[in-house]
Amino acid sequence: MRVLVVGASGFLGGEVCRRASDAGWSVVGTCHSGDITAPGVEARRLDVTDRAAVRALVADVRPDAVVSTPYRYDDWTVTADGAAHVAVAAAKVGARLVHVSSDALHGGRPSPYADDEPPSPVNAYGAAKAAAETAVRVVDPGAALVRTSLILGEGSKQIQLCREALAGRGALFTDMIRCPVDVTDLADAVLELADSTYAGLLNVAGADAVSRAELGLLVAERFDLDAAGLKTTTSAAAGVPGPGDVRLDSTRAAGLLGTRLRGVREFLAR
Repeated sequence: MRVLVVGASGFLGGEVCRRASDAGWSVVGTCHSGDITAPGVEARRLDVTDRAAVRALVADVRPDAVVSTPYRYDDWTVTADGAAHVAVAAAKVGARLVHVSSDALHGGRPSPYADDEPPSPVNAYGAAKAAAETAVRVVDPGAALVRTSLILGEGSKQIQLCREALAGRGALFTDMIRCPVDVTDLADAVLELADSTYAGLLNVAGADAVSRAELGLLVAERFDLDAAGLKTTTSAAAGVPGPGDVRLDSTRAAGLLGTRLRGVREFLAR
């Protein structure tokens, strides 16, 4: 299997490269300005906002599958237009496409979101992710679209945010609830989908729903950090716009995939 990972210098993209390489796949990874650290990966520079460059690279690599992970929180052209460019290029060479989306496209509510629920974004990033999904589904109805949540693991941004709050540099929200997933579980699930014929939306997130404040306590326990000074607040009090309670129901993925999607309480346990 020859796989092209678009966004390979990112946290998830890098792990997908490592897992694919370890499995004996031929791996090509793209990056814009960062570095690809996974061993055994052929690195290529790519600006996903350059439609012609995306098409040329995919035509040159001729992958069996494309895993599309690039995003930039405050840049519509990368998150939405870039995803469309990758989808068009993958379809042109007949490559299997797995597009990584996000729970950020939901508006938040007390009950879990099923796989096929329409987006209800409440901020610009969520709208960009929703637009990306729309483009991918129009271009390639056979693509797999993975909706995931907070991605955790050594070196992850989410763990670092918890560490900073535990050290008194910031606060964690009690009203932002997510279903964190371990980066290795997510990468394995993505590669399973790349080697499958599953088409459409699929929630791929961890089994536990926790607030960011609860996540901070789990990180403290995992890394033996003092939680006494942890400050908490609400997103409303902090004036931070965005979805509050977003729980993804990953029952379909649990039945479909061989990869077990562990809950955060399990994979952060000491």
